[in-house]
Amino acid sequence: MEPAPPEPLAPLPPLTPPSSVIITRQASQSRQPIFATSFAFFSRAPSDGKVVSFSRRGHGLAVTLHPAEVAVAFTTHCFAFQVLLSTVRSPTKYDDRYASLPRSFLIGPIAISSIVIISYTNLNLHAVRICVCGDESTGKSSLIASLVKDQFMSNKIQPVLPQITIPPSIGTPENVTTTIVDTSARPQDRTTLRKEIRKCNVILLVYADHYSYERVALFWMPYFRSLGVNVPVVLCANKSDLAGQGNTPQIIEEEMLPVMAEFREIDSCIRTSAREHKNVNEVFFLCQKAVTHPIAPLFDYKEGRLKPACVAALKRVFFLCDKDQDGFLNDQEMRDFQARCFDKPLTSDDLDNIKLSISKTMPDANLERGIDQSGFLQLNKIYAEKGRHETIWIILRKYHYTDSLSLEDKFLHPRFDVPEYCSAELSPIGYRFFVDLFLLFDKDNDGGLNDQELEALFSPTPGLPASWVDSSFPSSTVRNEGGHITLQGWLAQWSMTTFLEPKTTIEYLAYLGFESPNVKDDITAALKITKSRKRRRRPGRVERNVVLCYLIGAPGAGKSSLLDSFLNRPFEGLYHPTIKPRRAVNSVELPGGKQVYLIFEELGELEPAILENRSKLDACDLICYAYDSSDPDSFSHIVDVRSKYPHLDELPSVYTALKADKDKTTQRSELQPDQYTSSLSMNTPLHVSVTWNSIAELFVALAETATNPSMGFPKTEEEAPDRTSLYLALGATACAAVAAVMIWRRSTNAV
Repeated sequence: MEPAPPEPLAPLPPLTPPSSVIITRQASQSRQPIFATSFAFFSRAPSDGKVVSFSRRGHGLAVTLHPAEVAVAFTTHCFAFQVLLSTVRSPTKYDDRYASLPRSFLIGPIAISSIVIISYTNLNLHAVRICVCGDESTGKSSLIASLVKDQFMSNKIQPVLPQITIPPSIGTPENVTTTIVDTSARPQDRTTLRKEIRKCNVILLVYADHYSYERVALFWMPYFRSLGVNVPVVLCANKSDLAGQGNTPQIIEEEMLPVMAEFREIDSCIRTSAREHKNVNEVFFLCQKAVTHPIAPLFDYKEGRLKPACVAALKRVFFLCDKDQDGFLNDQEMRDFQARCFDKPLTSDDLDNIKLSISKTMPDANLERGIDQSGFLQLNKIYAEKGRHETIWIILRKYHYTDSLSLEDKFLHPRFDVPEYCSAELSPIGYRFFVDLFLLFDKDNDGGLNDQELEALFSPTPGLPASWVDSSFPSSTVRNEGGHITLQGWLAQWSMTTFLEPKTTIEYLAYLGFESPNVKDDITAALKITKSRKRRRRPGRVERNVVLCYLIGAPGAGKSSLLDSFLNRPFEGLYHPTIKPRRAVNSVELPGGKQVYLIFEELGELEPAILENRSKLDACDLICYAYDSSDPDSFSHIVDVRSKYPHLDELPSVYTALKADKDKTTQRSELQPDQYTSSLSMNTPLHVSVTWNSIAELFVALAETATNPSMGFPKTEEEAPDRTSLYLALGATACAAVAAVMIWRRSTNAV
């Protein structure tokens, strides 16, 4: 005979936090419960694994079954299964009204060897594994059963309950998978206990009377330390229903605080009762929060202050929120901060309460202009002291900080690949960001960033990029008379960095708070990829705004002076040999008004290594061969280099004779410079001097050749003229003629 169908299950009761006393290192009060009370176990999964989707509906569970033959579900109101016999050919939704489940019936209680909660919509950011420890008969298993069943289980239960895994889609606000492991304190089970303690990332230590309380300090905490585990411990005083009416909050604090003072591993303490279902959900919430919102990285209880890494992270957050960089978060900036971090508006009363909290601990604070950096740090210190450190974590994670208080790697280093023969440049919004940044930190409005202003600008970063330090920034770009980098030099420096090291630019854009106007774009929107310029000999301009030119010449030819002149520096007669490669970058205006950033690089003693490196040469847009027209041995160096590295013929080049203000001399070379360049069908060397104003014409010629590379190639034979435009014009003319004939015929036939 078939079993009679059960009575419809009543709706699950609302999960409201009971009045409770919770002692944490942050003086926390009652918490919201996080675990739902309905789960599902699927006995047979198809090969693709897509069986079910969970969603929370009120206080119940909505389940979407995907193609599967048999699904078994149970409700935690009793240890009995509801069997759903269903052949589902298309996704079907079942809501949380259990009476509506098709063909459901109850079968008697069965022994549970393991409970596995499966969710195929798992997007968990954390995995919380709770190891429940404590002496025998302290109520560990009863706590777990009370959580699972949502009520006290009066029947005798197993001494050690099976492991329970709760998926992130069931009522867990932090989107975590939570695993609860029951343990035994018997000596014969000590090996299993050690194994589970080492596997967990939070320990729930349960005691129930004076004897088990004394064992917390005498045995359990030293035992955890002996295992070498470094995980938070939540201390649970269970069976509070047996403590009587004299168990006041003051007595509880006097009991728990000494243990917390002795053992810093203890994250929080709470009094519970499995029989009365008091604080059962809360104790597991505290365990979860100890992992997802750890206090240890944020606050130093011994010193009573925020830890340095936390202070550094919060200072960066303050920097990014202080949009006008006046050193204060005004009311509007605080409202923007609130909306970004918590998705809620900040009322005037809330803002007044925040300022009041700061003023109580900082009587000298001047809050008329807003909250300064010290006040902002003090506010977060108050959060940590009062058990609201999850607020700090919400702020930090909104600004892409990890649990170790470092910025997320995917935030600092998003994927950005530069194809071969292409280059990276700043996009218009990237240039706009750096312009705004410069103007914001030029406090004295002198058109340059002095050392103090640069220090303030780079305060949320690790400091100047390593490549800037190596190139002796700011001497690598344009400075004003005071030696401070100008806006022109600032943009040129970032253009060079983006060209040579695009990932460094992306990293610093992240540090400095770049945000694309389009919320769907990431930081890489500040950069763009240029078109490939593989075919350099083809006539026409390349679509590049940043070009790289290698400067090659004999020692003493005047290359360093040429770089100084490029940066508008005065000429110095002293000779300083160049050991390391030296770069200079500046903007050059081409005929027609287009601005191009030219990176000029003197190779120094690394010249042979760079000229042998094909990848380095592929990145180069132009080679400038320079010689001293007053030194008879200078030009032979160029001839020797070109003979030794014949592949240099594949690069566009320009020849220039430096020191033209001195007497010209005959070069000790088989061919004189003019004859040599003529033999290559190239323009004769440009004669220039860094002391002449006309030196700027050389830089224009270099930039012009780099953007129109066909002008700088040695022509070993007469190239066929490019008739592409002619062919296109003839084709267009033919098409127009055919169309005219067809129209004429159609009009003739109509007549």
